[in-house]
Amino acid sequence: MALYSLTRRTDPVGALLGLQREVGRAFDSSFGFRLGVPGRTAFPPVDLSSDAQGTALRMELPGVGPEDIEVEAEGRTLVIRGKRDPAEGEDGRFHRRERWSGEFARSFAIPEQFDADAAHASYEHGVLTVRIPKRAELQPRQIEIKAA
Repeated sequence: MALYSLTRRTDPVGALLGLQREVGRAFDSSFGFRLGVPGRTAFPPVDLSSDAQGTALRMELPGVGPEDIEVEAEGRTLVIRGKRDPAEGEDGRFHRRERWSGEFARSFAIPEQFDADAAHASYEHGVLTVRIPKRAELQPRQIEIKAA
């Protein structure tokens, strides 16, 4: 056991390869989307869900109007941009400021099984939902049973 520990500490290439594997795991999801670093550092926060027909991306954007949001499919990449104007404090001074303001942009790689051209977006109660269906040939279909 001690030999393995010593070898591992003195092998910089092995350590770098291990780190690369861990970073790769953090960037991949089970749906094939590249979402970037998960957790509190991702902004604005995103939830991704999937069903038999496709996938849905939900992004929390409280205080952002739909006119200030732009959603684009650029090839196999979904790009969401927007901005929220800063709130004014009394006479312009803040004692504490935790709400974000300014411009943002996030991009997501769209896996081959999804049809980016058929994507559609909706916005309700501060939540942007982008629905991307699976390509038609990959969606489940009912097969008719004929009686003989």
